[in-house]
Amino acid sequence: MLASTRDRVRDLVLRHGWNATCYQTVNPIFEYTFFSELDAVVAFVRARGKRVVAGAPVCPHENLAGVLDLFARAERSGVLYFGAGDRVTEIMRNAYPKSVVSLGAQPVWTPKAWDDRVLKRKSLRYQFNRARNKGVVVREWSTEEAESSADLRLVLKEWLNTRGHPPLHFLVEPETLDFLADRRTFVAELSGKPIAFLNLCPVPLRKGWLTEQFPRMKDSPNGTIELLMHEAAHAVARDGSEYLTMGLVPFSVHGAINLNPNWLRRVMELTRVFGKPLYSFTGLNEFKSKFNPEEWEPVYAASAGRNFRPTDLLAVAQAFTGEHFLGTLGRLVRKTIQR
Repeated sequence: MLASTRDRVRDLVLRHGWNATCYQTVNPIFEYTFFSELDAVVAFVRARGKRVVAGAPVCPHENLAGVLDLFARAERSGVLYFGAGDRVTEIMRNAYPKSVVSLGAQPVWTPKAWDDRVLKRKSLRYQFNRARNKGVVVREWSTEEAESSADLRLVLKEWLNTRGHPPLHFLVEPETLDFLADRRTFVAELSGKPIAFLNLCPVPLRKGWLTEQFPRMKDSPNGTIELLMHEAAHAVARDGSEYLTMGLVPFSVHGAINLNPNWLRRVMELTRVFGKPLYSFTGLNEFKSKFNPEEWEPVYAASAGRNFRPTDLLAVAQAFTGEHFLGTLGRLVRKTIQR
């Protein structure tokens, strides 16, 4: 991505970004359509002949309906919005009631109330103390220190190599260490060496933060990731932040499932069960749930101008995996056989 393009997108995000994933649009995977007269940008990837939009258009709220209309008319091959919040889905649902579905949920906290929620859990207090007793110390690093750190890249590389699937992209991009402007990086250190880290990216208009990833070394002490999250939440609370989310849990039971047609509910159930060798949706849901969220925000997908279809679900999957569904299915079968 050209620096000038990234700067233009970043400027719009910092002025108008409301969607939880808005800052993800500065990542280099995306294409962009700008609507200068509406002070707007739409970030998207191409999948199965459709434009899959990252969250929502970034623009002033009063211009949102106009941007949605212009982009749909400009992109005749089909437009999908994934990770869209209430602002987009309210407009879409009014025009096409069956165009919006819920494909997951994200846990949310008010940072100043973090301890009231989290310290109720004896198991979490035990994890925090366990990591501290092993010598784990959490420190926030500066942007310059984090971007230039070979140690953090080693942590990320080892973590990615231990995953049961190739890295996902789109709204869960792992390769962010080259551009940490506006982000905050918290590092867990053991004897002065990084063993794990956490990135937060801003949600400007909500005075909040989204956690991006939790890379860690395979031999990091138990409780390291929990302690990282705990210390990061304290830091943003001290700075007066009002919103904190740990991001998407795909196919979460906490989503607005009542919106979904029967075929989609069945697919979600089957994926939670049989998709574990490739990606443990249930495990991710359990990990984020243990922090006792104040609420779960539904994560929506919306198809512009028509009902949401099975082919739309395949397009969303391809946006994340970067490959055809049959390729993902083949890896799932191989992993299942290996297990």
